[in-house]
Amino acid sequence: MTDQQTIDIARLPVMGEAAQQSYPTATLYVVATPIGNVTDITLRALHLLALSDVVACEDTRKTGALLQRFGLSQPTIAAHQHNEREVAEKIVERLRAGQRVALVSDAGTPGVSDPGARIVDAVRSAGLNVVPLPGPSAAIAALSASGLVNDRFHFVGFLPAKAKGREAALAPLARETSTLVFYEAPHRIVDCVEALAAAFEPTRQVVFARELSKMFEEVHRCELKDARAWVTADQHRERGEFVVLVAGAVEATDAEDAEAERVLQILLSECSVKQAANLAAQITGRKKNALYERALQIKGE
Repeated sequence: MTDQQTIDIARLPVMGEAAQQSYPTATLYVVATPIGNVTDITLRALHLLALSDVVACEDTRKTGALLQRFGLSQPTIAAHQHNEREVAEKIVERLRAGQRVALVSDAGTPGVSDPGARIVDAVRSAGLNVVPLPGPSAAIAALSASGLVNDRFHFVGFLPAKAKGREAALAPLARETSTLVFYEAPHRIVDCVEALAAAFEPTRQVVFARELSKMFEEVHRCELKDARAWVTADQHRERGEFVVLVAGAVEATDAEDAEAERVLQILLSECSVKQAANLAAQITGRKKNALYERALQIKGE
């Protein structure tokens, strides 16, 4: 196809395939929408949105603009974190009246670090139908481009905003062998990197997926010890939404676990929990946070 040639999308056979799908009434449709590039929306999502009686969305202005891009003008109602329970009741009423309701967030899949889960729960609790329309997901996009070889991942989402909260959230993950998946806002990315560096081994692989599917998309992989330097080397890297992936811990052998436990038990008989964890980390090479958590368990604190 040359640059001068164009395609009338409406005439493509695949659009007919979308039209032949089943879209039952009295159903809540959980619809994934683009995370950046508007053309990532699925044909099925477009067709369902055109059939919807109403679109429940995180921001009516953003969703209204998205609908207009595709020549749609469905009515919208706000469904965000501050009114989710209230609007859930209204959606249940609409569904009982036989309507099709589409549920979307500002970007990506509703209910995944975005509002929507409470609405879906309310609809299911009312015995009504829920149908997911899969599509764009920042976490899956980042994993696919990371090159981290692991069959399992642990989705964490956003870390707490305060330093102590981040430390507490990361401590139980120190020995997690699955790839860890975090979301982070641009104004907190440096704080996030520093927290990760304090919690995990410096040689762990970390992947930054920034501005996925947008004009300035960037996917970078490095060791955790080099992560802060990479982020701060260019001021533009502290802009845009991030997915941060951290390689899972190397699974400890039973012998290593037993030795760390033995050392910790001995030290706890003479030292405080904090001192015992610090010394055990120096002796065994294990992460201090994980040893501290184990020490608390042993002490029953």
